Amino acid sequence: MSARGRDARPEGHGTSRKGPTRARRVARWSLVGVAGLAGVGALAVATLCLTAGCGSVDYLGQSAAGHYRLMSSARPVKDAIADPLLPEPLRVRLQLAQKMRDFAVSELKLPDNESYRSYADLKRAAAVWNVVAAPELSLKLKTWCFPIVGCVGYRGYYDQAGAEAAAAPLREEGLDVDVYPVPAYSTLGFLNWFGGDPLLSTFVQWPEGELARLMFHELAHQVAYASGDTTFNESFATAVERLGGRRWMAAYGSDEIRAQQARIEQRRQDFRVLVRACRAKLEAIYDGALPDADKRAAKAAALAALRADYETMKRERWDGFKGYDAWFADVNNASLGAQGAYDDKVETFERLFDAEGGDFERFYAEVRRLAGLPKAERDAALARYAAG
Repeated sequence: MSARGRDARPEGHGTSRKGPTRARRVARWSLVGVAGLAGVGALAVATLCLTAGCGSVDYLGQSAAGHYRLMSSARPVKDAIADPLLPEPLRVRLQLAQKMRDFAVSELKLPDNESYRSYADLKRAAAVWNVVAAPELSLKLKTWCFPIVGCVGYRGYYDQAGAEAAAAPLREEGLDVDVYPVPAYSTLGFLNWFGGDPLLSTFVQWPEGELARLMFHELAHQVAYASGDTTFNESFATAVERLGGRRWMAAYGSDEIRAQQARIEQRRQDFRVLVRACRAKLEAIYDGALPDADKRAAKAAALAALRADYETMKRERWDGFKGYDAWFADVNNASLGAQGAYDDKVETFERLFDAEGGDFERFYAEVRRLAGLPKAERDAALARYAAG
């Protein structure tokens, strides 16, 4: 399973532990980019006591049950479109989503299967709520290990109360913790027999460019997946969404939609630059030789400076746009670490795409090859495409 992570997408809608708010994402979507192990429980519970320990059975059980309920609420898009009671704006949006789905196959060479050919109205603000945690003086996320997907830096829950309950003992341990809504997740193609991944009410009304990018991102997870390597998986999917989103805009975006998407992407890039600089500053603090008390003080100063820089950027570059307010209000090591998984190697994958002649099928073949390598070899191979 792959869930949209912590790459904030404020143009969508979500909730936080403080209640409904625009812009508690991402993760990336995102993702994230894509839930925790939603759905994978159906594949793993039978063997879990022999592998990850019986204590995880309840968690995977809620994942399996939650995914089953989600899929049970889905119906084929063609049936939804034909329903005379369907609101016309939603009908139009579902038709657009099917055009994007066809584009993903014909132009981006993404899998042609049942994913995003059905629609589910979840009647809630998020598909799942992710829990991420990191030490007080580190950006390295706590990981949980499971059959099939390997070790991941998050756990996902189908209700916010369950996520908050899981977060509480982590906070009591002294960890930095973040709980955030996830609009979509991928079942990595494992559950295509069960109908694939449906369009969801949690994201289908997003701005056109963001909807296209989300679908391309989640479908990319069905192309290649490196067990236990979240940064590889999410950076690859984010690269595909960016490459595919540009092609969609060039082919079908109106002047108004292109201008809207340009504003969204400029803000996203500004956000990434600002946050990347803060992560680098914090990593230097945490890796340094200062006593822990001094590191804590330096951390607090760095986060305060980050928030102040955000307020300046919001005022001077964004005309007061507030879509990232919730993310910065709660920023900590956990949210910074999760966001990094969607950011750190995206440009590396884009350069790999260029090296493969801009051919999606060749690009995917190379990414699948890399995904099959041991992590050290994979990182070494990707390093050839990193910025010099």
